[in-house]
Amino acid sequence: MAVPLYEAKANFFRTLGHPARIRVMELLCIREHAVHELLIEIDIEASNLSHQLGVLRRSGLISQTRRNGQVFYNISTPEIRDLLLTARGILLDVIKDQEGLKRELSSSRRKVS
Repeated sequence: MAVPLYEAKANFFRTLGHPARIRVMELLCIREHAVHELLIEIDIEASNLSHQLGVLRRSGLISQTRRNGQVFYNISTPEIRDLLLTARGILLDVIKDQEGLKRELSSSRRKVS
């Protein structure tokens, strides 16, 4: 039985639902990285990074290649860059809306006091 689209989307977003995985994807959007390079950029244990890379690889979001005894990771689809940029834009809009609400609440509190 096929998985409904909404369920597949939920699984996709759950896959991205870990800070280390997001950071890995951000770094791989810039360029491919070897495992040791990712460890320098992401403050987690090597075993945890290995687990997170495995989750991303099994989901098909990243791929790996071996060269000269090292494992290099790449994003599998360039659209992930667009998704991460869109998420950044959404967060900026949310923050802007929250700042506006905060200003409005602060100014109305002065009027009520």
